[in-house]
Amino acid sequence: MDLIKRFFPMQQQSFFLFGPRGTGKSTLMHTTYPHALSIDLLDPQLLRSLSARPESLSDIIAGNSTVGVVIIDEIQKVPALLSVVHALIEKNKKITYILTGSSARKIKRAGVDLLAGRALLKQLHPFMAAELGEHFSLEHALTFGLIPVVFGAADIKQSLQAYVGLYIKEEVQAEGLVRSLENFSRFLEVISYSHAATLNVTNIARECEVKRKTVENYIDILEDLLLAFKLPMFTKRAQRSLSVHPKFYFFDAGVFRTLRPKGMLDRSEEIDGAALEGLVVQHLRAWNDYSIEKHELAFWRTRSGVEVDVIVYGPLGFWAIEVKNATKVHSQDTKPLETFLQDYPMAQGILLYRGKQRLVQNNVLCIPCEEFLLHLQPNNPLI
Repeated sequence: MDLIKRFFPMQQQSFFLFGPRGTGKSTLMHTTYPHALSIDLLDPQLLRSLSARPESLSDIIAGNSTVGVVIIDEIQKVPALLSVVHALIEKNKKITYILTGSSARKIKRAGVDLLAGRALLKQLHPFMAAELGEHFSLEHALTFGLIPVVFGAADIKQSLQAYVGLYIKEEVQAEGLVRSLENFSRFLEVISYSHAATLNVTNIARECEVKRKTVENYIDILEDLLLAFKLPMFTKRAQRSLSVHPKFYFFDAGVFRTLRPKGMLDRSEEIDGAALEGLVVQHLRAWNDYSIEKHELAFWRTRSGVEVDVIVYGPLGFWAIEVKNATKVHSQDTKPLETFLQDYPMAQGILLYRGKQRLVQNNVLCIPCEEFLLHLQPNNPLI
């Protein structure tokens, strides 16, 4: 397959580029800046050298005085380098520093302030459907996800299983982030049932047979490693009593499918529905992060249980989105959107489903999910 052109917008100043491993950060940066000075902290010898003497980075930069761009891969490996980079930026603003990383945990724990705003904070996501174009398949994305390192593998299923096993579990153990890998592995299995659902930490702790504080720490680890995220409640001018729990998602549908246990008591429709909703939300996050104007992404749920999957609110529009894993639209499918539109008549209701036709039902625009994803591009309205 040819190199896929990403929607990630190039920057005119120094920036951090965070993203889970395998999303193509290094490939994108080195392709975009082929003449940049590259410092890869996954190189054991270089890692030992800069860990022992972070200030020696200045010597390396001085020895490459004609370089205009410096790429430091996996910056979280040596957080102390940030102070050196900060000083180098102040000394010579003509050099652009690109600092990539798959985790901000060590940086935050070290108390480093991400260069005090001297560098932008950006994130790279799995592929978007519109980036892949004719290479995109909704069924494939729902089963194996859209992580670039997995998407281009010869054996995709084996590659995805290795990604989850080596990266999520062993990375956590190698970094010493948890005391018991057994408890954490059990937690990953239990929390997979919360993908695309409201997050109840107390229930998860009970299922895992660990303290609530431990589960909260585990969730923080997943977020810091950029492997999961939470969607908050939409509360602007709320007219009803709303739920207080956020929704939880893994960053990629394939990772969710790999972690989610499957057995005789697990309905495939339930797993497919959660995967589809997660795929839509991960696309909306990428769309928002890559766009110039930022939007609020949230969900809406009343205490009586009426829920709208995603709310998108911002300069380009106000949309309420419901995702249905069905090939036909029934009258009851639009009921949650109708309730939301009663409170927010200025919003546009969208129902995404697995059918083939666009249609309007009860003032709600129903769009085939694959069509919606393929047309979703940064800086453009959703529809």
